[in-house]
Amino acid sequence: MEKIKAIIVEDEELGRTLIKNFLQDFPDIELIDECVDGFNGAVAINDKQPDLVFLDIQMPKLNGFEMLELLNYEPEIIFTTAYNEYAIKAFELNAVDYLLKPFSKERMGTAIEKAVQKIENKQPSKEKIRELVNQPITEHIERVVVKSGTRINVIPVTKISYFEAQDDYVMLYTSEGKHLKQATMKYFEDHLNPDDFVRVHRSYIVRIDQVAQLQPYEKGSYVAILKSGDKLKVSKSGLKNLKERLNF
Repeated sequence: MEKIKAIIVEDEELGRTLIKNFLQDFPDIELIDECVDGFNGAVAINDKQPDLVFLDIQMPKLNGFEMLELLNYEPEIIFTTAYNEYAIKAFELNAVDYLLKPFSKERMGTAIEKAVQKIENKQPSKEKIRELVNQPITEHIERVVVKSGTRINVIPVTKISYFEAQDDYVMLYTSEGKHLKQATMKYFEDHLNPDDFVRVHRSYIVRIDQVAQLQPYEKGSYVAILKSGDKLKVSKSGLKNLKERLNF
C-alpha cells in the first residue's frame, strides 16, 4: 500500500508541532505540507491533492469551513479544534473525526484509523465536504467567501446590502460591487442574523438598515427602495416581515 499523503492546516505553531510529533509513530502517513492559514491551505490541497488533511477550524482571515469552500479536490478531513462541544455536534456526524484540543496520540490514532479505512475503501467524500461547508462555526455567519477564478473575496456581512437569487447562485450586493456565489437563499435566510437581515421576497434578502422607503407598486404590492437607490420587490409575507422589523 502506498503511503497516505497528509497536509496540516493550523495557524498555531504548537498545534502543528504536536501533530508532526505524533505522526512520527504512523509510518504509513507521509506529511507533504503544512500551512499556517486557510488561504495557503486551499492552494496546497488543490495543488498537491493529499489523501488526508488535519484542519483547524478557528483561524484568522479564513476559518476551516470557509477554506473547504475553496477546494476543487476533496480529501478526507480530520478536524483539530479547541471549539466548544455545541459547535462540534453540528458536524461530528459528517467529518471523518474531530480532535478536541488538547488531544492525545492515542486519540489521534483512532481518528487516523477511521480515515485510513475510508481512503482504502475509496468512499466518496464530496457530499460530506459540501455538508460541512454548510455548517457555520458561529450562530450567525459573519462573512461570506466568494471565489471567482483564482481570486478569493472574503466579504463581511456588514458590507452586504442585499442578496438576490439567481438560479443555483446568489448575487451579493455591496457598495463596492457585486459577487456571485453558488449557494441557496435558504442557506442565507437560515444563517444570517435576523436582527440585521429580512427576506422580503423569494428573490431578495435585504439588510434592514439599508431600507429607505416602502412604496406601493401594482396590484397592492410594494417595492423597497434602498439607500443606494436600488428597488426590490416585496411580497405580501415579506411586507409583513419588514413592517415587523421596522416597527410600523
